[in-house]
Amino acid sequence: MQQNNNDIQNIEQDEISLKELILKIKDWYRFLLSKWVVLVAAGIIGGAIGVGYAFMQKPTYTANLSFALEDEKQGGGGLSGALGLASSLGIDLGTSAGGAFSGANLIELMKSRKIVEKALLNPITVNGKTQSLAQYFINFNELNKNWSQNSALKNIVFEVDADRSNYTLQQDSILGNLYSSIAGANGLLSVAQKDKKISIINIEVKSSNELFSKTFTESIAKEVSGYYIEIKSKKARQNMEILQHQTDSIRAELNGAITGVASAADNTFGLNPAMLVRKTPGTRRQVDVQANTAILTQLVTNLEMAKVSLRKETPLIQVIDKPILPLKKEKVGKLRSLILGGFLAGFLTALVLVFKKLFAGILAN
Repeated sequence: MQQNNNDIQNIEQDEISLKELILKIKDWYRFLLSKWVVLVAAGIIGGAIGVGYAFMQKPTYTANLSFALEDEKQGGGGLSGALGLASSLGIDLGTSAGGAFSGANLIELMKSRKIVEKALLNPITVNGKTQSLAQYFINFNELNKNWSQNSALKNIVFEVDADRSNYTLQQDSILGNLYSSIAGANGLLSVAQKDKKISIINIEVKSSNELFSKTFTESIAKEVSGYYIEIKSKKARQNMEILQHQTDSIRAELNGAITGVASAADNTFGLNPAMLVRKTPGTRRQVDVQANTAILTQLVTNLEMAKVSLRKETPLIQVIDKPILPLKKEKVGKLRSLILGGFLAGFLTALVLVFKKLFAGILAN
């Protein structure tokens, strides 16, 4: 019996608490309704600010470029097939890295300071005037607006394909800032692999200048492609260059030996057959011709094999999609800014009024 009484009391208390909550909500609703003039005025002001922001905000242009890598060395024959089968079964054999410039490493290479700075020093032609992308970026963003007041900065210009090693401390600092704004956190440049199982990489650049977005995207792809091919085929190229140099040297020696044989034959023409000593230089040159011919034959064979090896070592970078003008344009909508600005301003004003009333009630008690 006592238990039933306690249950009834708990239910009554819950009903009282619910009624109090509903009454409180009604009181706050009537309070905010009484301040409708303030809330509407705040909403109008907020909406006006939102529309003003939409008018002042510059549109952004997005350039996208995607490419695929094809490297014959990554074939791997039967081992590659076995590793692929193991991967499909969820077994990781620790071979997913695929080299220094594959997957995530290649993506980080594209965002590295070396590649970004080299891309910024590539040329761009605007209105018949050729300048570097770095200088163009500085100009349209008006970063050099106050440089004329600083003697150390007023004469700084980033020439096309300039020697990076001769840059001053100020130029290094400016390029560092450009790199941070382009490839840093929330920067203009983003690089991503569409799928880990697909070797297609997408480069995206967003900026307020349509021509810069397009040209800089293509420059990044160009610099990465050149650097990647250079590093991947460096050993094979060095080997081929050494063989080419040796082949040219032996060919020159062989040509000299052939000329020497002909000269010795001229000198001994009509000579008494019993006089053999004067024929010795010609015999020596003949031996040189035979030896150099054998060496040259082997070197030419090795050189052709080295050229084939270089072609196999050189990866193919195939561009799939390139940015085409006009680029995708993104701009904050005026209606959306009006609604969002008005809502935020009204909401914040309501919070201020509520806290102000609560604070006044606490002081009164």
